[in-house]
Amino acid sequence: MKGCINNKMGRILIDTDVIALYAGTTAVECFGIVGMAAVSMKDGLVKLLKRESLTHGINVTVNDNAISIDFHVIVSYGVSISTVADNLIENVKYKVEEFTGMPVEKINIYVEGVRVID
Repeated sequence: MKGCINNKMGRILIDTDVIALYAGTTAVECFGIVGMAAVSMKDGLVKLLKRESLTHGINVTVNDNAISIDFHVIVSYGVSISTVADNLIENVKYKVEEFTGMPVEKINIYVEGVRVID
């Protein structure tokens, strides 16, 4: 379902892919996030997605103009996962709410792997 905002000038519809791309771009800027992950259900393998494919590691749903976002991420080795997750939630919530004008109801983070950064 698309996000919908009504104002005196008309109606604004925001596609979930737009929200996912914006949230993904914000997420990879956060400290400790290596990138988005794609999980192969068939093999159980996790692969790091390139910047062009950020939306594949993110699932966005909009219910009653409240946004829920699921992130599948790979984090840096040696960082506190809970601190990175808290930072990710805070940054994405603030920036997506500012960008869309709709409240972010829930952000779920699934850590799919850990990578060493050179």
